[in-house]
Amino acid sequence: MKRAAVDEADSGRPTADRVLVTGATGTVGAPLVRELLDAEASVRVATRDPERARDAFGDGPEPVEFDLGRPETWGAALAGVDGLFLLYPPGSAVSDVTEFADAADRVGVEHVAFLSILGAEKFPVLPHRRIETHLAGTDLAHTFLRASWFAQNLSEIHRREIVERDEIFVPAGDGVLSFTDARDVAAVAARVLTESGHADRAYDLTGPEALDFEEVAEIFSEVLDRPIEYADPSRLTFARQMYRRGFSPGFVAFMVAEYSVVRLGRSGRTTDDVEALLGRPPRTVREFVEDYTDEFRA
Repeated sequence: MKRAAVDEADSGRPTADRVLVTGATGTVGAPLVRELLDAEASVRVATRDPERARDAFGDGPEPVEFDLGRPETWGAALAGVDGLFLLYPPGSAVSDVTEFADAADRVGVEHVAFLSILGAEKFPVLPHRRIETHLAGTDLAHTFLRASWFAQNLSEIHRREIVERDEIFVPAGDGVLSFTDARDVAAVAARVLTESGHADRAYDLTGPEALDFEEVAEIFSEVLDRPIEYADPSRLTFARQMYRRGFSPGFVAFMVAEYSVVRLGRSGRTTDDVEALLGRPPRTVREFVEDYTDEFRA
């Protein structure tokens, strides 16, 4: 896909008047809904639990029952929608995502922003890349948001070990990551869905620096004022622990594969796309830990 300057005119597609956000109560979706509301966009929240969405967001957005695995819920969610934030839920069938995208195309959705992963274009068999390829073959204007590893994984997936055992429990060896803050990804998604100039583009979204988990543990120790260690378990030990904690086999396998890529040193690339799009530097890991301090109190 051709990359181009942020301010270049797009292919003539209009900016979104009504945006449907899938995964709206998730790591990127929740801050995205708030970003869109701040931008005075009309927001429809796609969720299995509309009441939960009302509790989370108040009366601002329009909640609608939606389940990617139940096509009978798609019509009401897509009705009158101009822009779509789409993600691939881990463990879902790629065909569910692509068929939903086709439905969006048929009913006249103009623009889809797809949350992909950094480096997806290099791995044709990756689910995210297969979805990208499918979207590129539709009439939808599309923007691929290829994000690096979320700092919020530490406050969500790995919080328990940090809080209960004072350790970061990931099998990443001495590999480095260009940690990105999900709030920055949400801000970028809101920007591309409410501005012209982003049709048929791909943006690589990273933090400002690449760190290994020893360095991350040092930052945690300094901010939290208690020693936090980097455990670096074997991949088998990690998988067993995640299974015991109740994560699905598919999601555990995804995590093991992701950390294997980190171990191989393929996850440390940084870009300036976030700063170019938002007009400010991306958040650092230190800023993330400072903002989420209460989440990590023992």
